[in-house]
Formats: sequence, C-alpha cells, structure tokens
Amino acid sequence: MNTRLLIVEDQFIEANDLRRILKKSGYIVCTIARSVREALIIIEKEKPDLVLLDIHLKGPLTGIDLAKILRDKNIAFVYLSANSNKQILDAAKATKPYGFLVKPFREKDVLIMLDVAWYLHRENQESGMHSKASADSLPGDEFKEIVGQSQSMRVVLEHVKIVGASNISVLILGESGTGKELVAQCIHRISPRKLKPFVPVNCAALPANLIESELFGYEKGSFTGATDKRTGKFEQGHEGTVFLDEIGELPLDLQVKLLRVLQEKEVEPIGGRKKKIDVRIIAATNRILEDEIAAGRFRLDLYYRLNVFPITLPPLRERKEDIPALANHFVNVYARMENKKVTGLADHVMQDMLNYAWPGNIRELENLMARSVLLANDSVIDALQLPNQRKATKTGLPGQIKSITENERDHILSALEKCNWKIQGPGGAAELLELNASTLSSRMKKLGIEKQVSSKNDSKD
Repeated sequence: MNTRLLIVEDQFIEANDLRRILKKSGYIVCTIARSVREALIIIEKEKPDLVLLDIHLKGPLTGIDLAKILRDKNIAFVYLSANSNKQILDAAKATKPYGFLVKPFREKDVLIMLDVAWYLHRENQESGMHSKASADSLPGDEFKEIVGQSQSMRVVLEHVKIVGASNISVLILGESGTGKELVAQCIHRISPRKLKPFVPVNCAALPANLIESELFGYEKGSFTGATDKRTGKFEQGHEGTVFLDEIGELPLDLQVKLLRVLQEKEVEPIGGRKKKIDVRIIAATNRILEDEIAAGRFRLDLYYRLNVFPITLPPLRERKEDIPALANHFVNVYARMENKKVTGLADHVMQDMLNYAWPGNIRELENLMARSVLLANDSVIDALQLPNQRKATKTGLPGQIKSITENERDHILSALEKCNWKIQGPGGAAELLELNASTLSSRMKKLGIEKQVSSKNDSKD
C-alpha cells in the first residue's frame, strides 16, 4: 500500500495510537503535526494523499482553517473529533470532509472510514465521467423499486453502491416521503448481510414507554405483565440490518443505549444480561439533527457514530425530471391492482404536475396516482386535482375541507403576512408560530412558499 497519510493531532497518546493502527495496516505515515503551521510544512515536504486532522490544535489556527487549505489543494481529509458545539460542527461540515472519526479511536472504524474516504475522493476526481454513467451501470434487481434517472438520484445510488458492501453505519437524510426506507432496503440487498433479516423500526410510531422493550426486549417476569420473554428488534436483526426510521424521535435515555449497540455491539434486555450481537444500523430522519443537538434533544456523540456515511435524498421538487417516470410507474402499478385499463396521463395533466411543488414528495405523488386511477373513466387520466387547484377552484364552497398540507400552508402564509414577511427575530413569523427560524424556513421550502413581490412595489422602481 503506497497511500501516504498525515496525522494532525496535538494529543501525543492519541496521535501515536493512530500511527500504530495505520502502520500495522500498511499505510505510509508522515511525520505527526501538532499545529497547522507544522502541518503545512510537512505537506510541502512529504506530500500526503490524505489527512486526519483534529479540530482543536496548538496555536491560533484550527483544523477547520487547515481543512479549507486542504480543500484548495485537493487533498482528502477526515476530521478527528470528540465533542464540540453546533457552531463548530456546522463550520466543520461546511468544509466538506470525507467523514468524522470519533475519539476514542477503534481500529476497525478507522480503517473502514479511510477506505470510504479514499473511495469518495477518487470518485470526486472522476465526477465528470460519473455524471455520464448510464443506468445500466447500476445493479438491476437490487434497485428495481427506485424509479428515476435524474443526476441527483444517480449520485444517491452511486453512494448506495459504495456503502452497500461495507458494514458501517449509514444515516439517510431527507424530507418525509422521499423514500428513505426504500434506500435502506437497497443498501441491505447489496450488502453481505442480504440473506439475513432486515428489521425496520419506526421510532416515531412507538409510544415512549414501549420503545425500550421493543428495541432491546425483556425477560419473563422482569416487570408486571411480562408473562413471556420478548426478543428485541436488535436481537431479531442479528447478523442482518436494523433500520431505525425517524431516529430524531428517540428519547435521550435510549440514545445512550443505542450508542452502546454501536460501540460495544451488545444489548441488555430489560431484566436480563448483556448479550453480544452482530447488527448493522441504518438510521433515517427528516429532522435537521444539528438543530436537535443545539436544542439538547440529540446526543452529539451518537450523531458522530451514525453520521459515518450520510446519504441525502433530494425532495421531488429538486428532481422534477423524474416526475413523468414516477407518475407512469404508479399509474401502471395501481391500474394492475384495480384491474383497470389506464395507460398514462394527458400532456396538460403532466404539465400541471411538473409545475406543482410536491410538499409531500413521492408519497404524495403515489397517493394522488392511486386516487386518479380509481376515478379514471378512460385509458388516459385527463383531469387531476392538485391541492393548490382545489383551493383556487373551490374556495368558499359549502363543506369544502382542506388537506392538512393546505391548512399548514395557509397558516404559515397568514403568519408571514401579519409579520410583513419577517421570518426571524423579535416580531418575526417564527416567534409568532413558536418555531425555530430554520425549521420555519425548511417548512416554507417544502410547501413552495415564496414571497410574492406585488405590482405596487414594482411600480416604485
């Protein structure tokens, strides 16, 4: 192995532990740097291929400052981190590292992260070639349920291919309805664990008092009502994959126990003894976890453990070129299901769909196609009532009931207009709605809410 690594770490013991792990695995290790100044000198002399750098270093400059230089020099880097606040985490993520390694370092985690980082770096160098890759280069059966040829989805599937063959934790990020569980299933199907169980768990759907027993199980007689032994989800997924959907909803006390599963590969059933398990964790959330960390609702150490390989799914409004294929796919699915001869959609209907913001993403599109097929009287769907169309054509009609999405949009618009479209700060819409400003901005983007510039204002120019 000719890959040359530089360690930038001001703690002697931790730096030496890393050097031992790397040398044992055949890497060439440069002179250890304890400050940005030392690192820059070593980079010029020893030309490392990849840098492992701590955020807090000796001297006035930080690892984040060095990361910006490494990005300009096109040198791959991974952060070495313990705990830091949201502001530092945001600044670190803005430099686009290939990952984070959590202290204390575990040999297996270090080596897997280096493999992933180096692979991603090579892929970035060849991004021009990958942007022209055809769908035929993607595995067939494993990806058959994912519809779409947009560049953003090609990137997602390429990342799925990369991470599928490994055992590292994956964090799938994206709005509700973007297909996070489908992607998790794809990762499992192309992994070495594909013949073992895939166990999905919706953390948001479980009552708080039942989450622990569902995840970790319990022994007979461990509490009142425990008349039989129950095997938890982690044990059910032994040698397979456990998919934790809506991980941001997990209570703090259970986040600690999940951290033990990730670090020690063991579970402790209620009323029982600790057990070793072999399970891969894939987690997903529609929340902004950095905001949850800042609010004290999500542990930073758990975030680092899960965020080894993040995959972000684009909302449907950012991959509109996939809408025709998705719509026709769901029309075919539900036409077969309902035994109806519906073959497609009229051109003007498709154009309306392309103009719509799809706040509910693919799930909303699927539900709308199912309803449209059921109501269709011809082989081509010639009419489609999208939420904004219903509002435009039926406002004021007796008995008209708006959808939850429509009501949310109206409520936010009302607050924005009352605050003269001021979003944050005192007297802003976020304060009025009792929301975090970033959460409100995210909801506005999902619902396609943009400030309209009136003709009155235009006339002043």
